Amino acid sequence: MPRPTKQSPERGDARTRLLEAARDVIRQKGFAATSVDDLCQSAGVTKGAFFHHFKTKDALGVAAANHWAETTSALFASAPYHKHDDPLDRVLAYLDFRRAIIDGETFEYTCLVGTMTQEVHESTPAIRDACAASIFGHAATLEADIEAARTQRGIDADWTAESLARHTQAVLQGGFILAKATGDPDLARESVDHLIRYVRGLFGLGPNPRETLQSNRKEQKS
Repeated sequence: MPRPTKQSPERGDARTRLLEAARDVIRQKGFAATSVDDLCQSAGVTKGAFFHHFKTKDALGVAAANHWAETTSALFASAPYHKHDDPLDRVLAYLDFRRAIIDGETFEYTCLVGTMTQEVHESTPAIRDACAASIFGHAATLEADIEAARTQRGIDADWTAESLARHTQAVLQGGFILAKATGDPDLARESVDHLIRYVRGLFGLGPNPRETLQSNRKEQKS
């Protein structure tokens, strides 16, 4: 889950600076390719400071996943999609928000915990579990709005709010992989566009107004 990012870690205590360095460097290089030296250089701290706060690089990985969960939770808690009165509008505005923050360098909008999960799901269960807690914890924040939208619109189907919330994260993570494979953020945005169409279809809504407006503008120019 994006999007906290800074090219240079904020000044502060060494532990925080190392976690901020991990946030960016691991998304750029991957967990295995990121060395303790890389993290220390980016954070502007000594190796002694690193090992004072983290016994091992794996311990740093767990802490980085937890830090990511905390900082992204704050980002999404203050995001504008919560201002909508209608729960389905909040869900759709959440997806629009996710689409809007796919911008900049690839590492800036892709997900730290998704990146680490792909690498360490077999080799380092502690990091995997911390990443899972972040991903599934974020998905859970969508469940109440999805369930309220189901109730409000009388949707009786064999899918649950929990399963749809998880699916949104599966699509987002998949979109990030496509963007990484090509260096093209439009492929990640395309995945979100399809997700929006899918969610609108589940609730019996018509075309996405944003896409309709774009289509009309293209017709006017032609």
